[in-house]
Amino acid sequence: MPSSPEVIAAKVDALKVALVQQGRRVEAMAELSFSACFARDTVKAQQAIAADTEIDRVDVEIEKSAVDLLTLACTDGAMMSPQQVRSVLTIVKINNELERIADVATVIAEQVKHLQPAENFPQTFRVLANSAIGILRDSVSSLDAADPKLAKKALMSQTTVNQFKQALIRDLHQQLQSGKLTNLPLASALHDVASSAVTMTDHCTNICEQVLYVATGTIMRHMEGRWEEVNV
Repeated sequence: MPSSPEVIAAKVDALKVALVQQGRRVEAMAELSFSACFARDTVKAQQAIAADTEIDRVDVEIEKSAVDLLTLACTDGAMMSPQQVRSVLTIVKINNELERIADVATVIAEQVKHLQPAENFPQTFRVLANSAIGILRDSVSSLDAADPKLAKKALMSQTTVNQFKQALIRDLHQQLQSGKLTNLPLASALHDVASSAVTMTDHCTNICEQVLYVATGTIMRHMEGRWEEVNV
């Protein structure tokens, strides 16, 4: 007997729930990584790194469930609607982006061992980190609520993180030249964390693009420094 449309719909919904839970899990890990940086707390850093194991496990589980669902639909008579197929394919794409964000959070946590000296962080560093976390949080929330407005807001905010990174690098250079910052490993670690924050928000924009596509049928393209909508 082919699976009923109700059964297929329930399986797709369950997959969405699992994806949102994974998003919150990744969000918590990223927050812990940045918190470890601010506190220069190696214990927190190790907790963040350890959290990646569960995220990797769920990543594989979600992808396997998606493949099983598509296979089931085909063998049972293709009971999935085109919208449901798009939803499942989008879930697979977003799941991959979340796993990559967790990898970036691991890189950030691994820098904490270089942040032990008691020199003050540039204020720009905290602003950059908080902005990256905010974009990640909005991206996951837009996914949870299927909210295209929030997805677009997160998408448009990504540019500011690049600007904060450039401001941080200028600040680091000025502190090094003036002698206010004398620890080169610390400066290098802050640079790497800033670059990782930008990479994290790049993955967030990919999530937001998928949310917008599923919710509105709009494809976002980044062209000549700005975002443009293409209706399909």
